[in-house]
Amino acid sequence: MMNAQTHLPSFHEDVELAGHIIDSLLLPKVLDEITSLGGDYQSQEIRIGHNRRDPSYVRLTVSAPTQESLEQILTSIGQHGAVPVQHHDIRLLAADIERAFPEGFYATTNEPTEVRWSNKWIPVERQEMDCGICFDPKQETARCVAMADVKRGDHIVVGRLGTRVHPVGRDRLSTHSFGFMNSTVSSEKPKNLTVREIAELMRRAASGQGRILVVAGPAVVHTGSRELLSWLIRRGYVHVLFAGNALATHDIEQSFYGTSLGISMESGGGSEEGHEHHLRTINRIRRLGSIPQAVEQKVLTNGIMYECIQHKIPFVLAGSIRDDGPLPDVITDSLVAQTRMRELVQGVTFCLMIATTLHSIAVGNLLPSWVKTVCVDINPATVTKLADRGTFQSVGLVTDVEPFLRVLVQELGGMQD
Repeated sequence: MMNAQTHLPSFHEDVELAGHIIDSLLLPKVLDEITSLGGDYQSQEIRIGHNRRDPSYVRLTVSAPTQESLEQILTSIGQHGAVPVQHHDIRLLAADIERAFPEGFYATTNEPTEVRWSNKWIPVERQEMDCGICFDPKQETARCVAMADVKRGDHIVVGRLGTRVHPVGRDRLSTHSFGFMNSTVSSEKPKNLTVREIAELMRRAASGQGRILVVAGPAVVHTGSRELLSWLIRRGYVHVLFAGNALATHDIEQSFYGTSLGISMESGGGSEEGHEHHLRTINRIRRLGSIPQAVEQKVLTNGIMYECIQHKIPFVLAGSIRDDGPLPDVITDSLVAQTRMRELVQGVTFCLMIATTLHSIAVGNLLPSWVKTVCVDINPATVTKLADRGTFQSVGLVTDVEPFLRVLVQELGGMQD
């Protein structure tokens, strides 16, 4: 913090924060950010809400020794909801080349964001982190746009002026139906209570009050959990599925051969020439043309992918450099896969990530902060990586896949069908 005795030239600006800034720890974050970046602050007005649901308000004068450092501070604390008292309209620059932003573009977070135009605050649509904001002056609409999707002539928001962020506070996330969200990783908490709350969220979504995205890795099949996830799909608890080549391949391998990676799902032992099963599975589907065609021709008659086809559940199988085959339904162009995933996450209210580190991080980057997210993995590093990437709304449940899904299905009514 700057000492009052110093004689460095001081540049300053008044900012304000409003909402649940005390219990969500937004105010301490802002104050710490100011001082850690070499600035100073002076409180001008403080109003603290009396009850938990009452909003609070703080007005600060932020100062720094240079205009450059002040800009850095204001940009940083703006991500926590601190906005200038003196409002400005956004500044726009037309993109001069394809697939690139103008220099100095505004980089988005996954928090609800608004931009100011003609003295009006306009919400930004398709909120996503690590994007820019494309603004249409004629329609007066704003949306997040990925760098690879920028078109020449797009009006891109430049700088921080005219933007404001509304961080999702504790009151929005820690409702009764998501009360276990008071720590990032849950390894010692009562699992049954946590799963019960997840089941309640899924019931609400299945009844029409939301939309559920499941992101799953091949461990769902390897651990013998395939029928549990299939049950969730049949009963309407999955509205979108994201996975990779491996989940679909080993799911269909089990349907064809009763194995996963050549290991018998009944005995747990290896099978003769089992190491070839996944390749023969991929080859058979490729010869048929696609997974839907395999279902239509009654070659594929059970499993996760079968249930998705039968119940018209949209899915994205995103490829990777290590894929065998891959299956013809796998999207091998990562940018095309991202675009399709961006389309399907719109309207999602709850995301369940099961045993897949890379896919979980990728999807976490696409989700806005108000989407409740649960990451289930035997490795606590997975959810830690999600938090490090900024997906703070993700809660980790450290457990094996099969016990989690079994208890979840039991909480949702068992497997009677």
